[in-house]
Amino acid sequence: MAGKTEMITVEQALPGSAEPMQVTEEHVVFHRSLLPPWPDNMQVAVFGMGCFWGVERLFWQQPGVYLTMVGYAGGFTENPTYEQVCSGDTGHAEVVRVVFDPAEISYRQLLALFWEQHNPTQGMRQGNDIGTQYRSVIFTDSAEQEQQARESLERFQAGLAEQGLGTITTDIEPMAPFYYAETYHQQYLARNPEGYCGLKGTGVVCPI
Repeated sequence: MAGKTEMITVEQALPGSAEPMQVTEEHVVFHRSLLPPWPDNMQVAVFGMGCFWGVERLFWQQPGVYLTMVGYAGGFTENPTYEQVCSGDTGHAEVVRVVFDPAEISYRQLLALFWEQHNPTQGMRQGNDIGTQYRSVIFTDSAEQEQQARESLERFQAGLAEQGLGTITTDIEPMAPFYYAETYHQQYLARNPEGYCGLKGTGVVCPI
């Protein structure tokens, strides 16, 4: 799928909706509500790695992950639809919100999966998926997450350089509003096991 490869400005963004996406079904893998609150011991991470279908499956398969959900973040349009996001006129990226137990899986371990399981050097694309909604991005929930994300970027960039690969284009930004995607996108590859997954890493390992 091809879309716009230049980020829009807030003045160019589509008007949003006052009505949030209706979230009525539970997680089809974990059988839990997708809505907060989460248990007090949980932490939250948000990653954009291209098409969110395969990304969500990657994270729900990890021990220590309590919940995953797909949505849109980092843009300007309030409560966007999938069609609006794909137009490139909202500024949002396709993202996965990961609710995890840090006693079982650390944020650094999630970052290693993030770096290793996609190509963070491609700018506004992942493979054949082209557009600003497929950009690589980390939204951090605390100063500690930001520090760990930036340290991991430096380590992974060194590994890429050793292999003669490109410069990381991943954005690291403070946590942005998360807008739920439509129900049919939630746990898409559990609902459609033979569905499309565009995840493909570089083969470079990220040291934790």
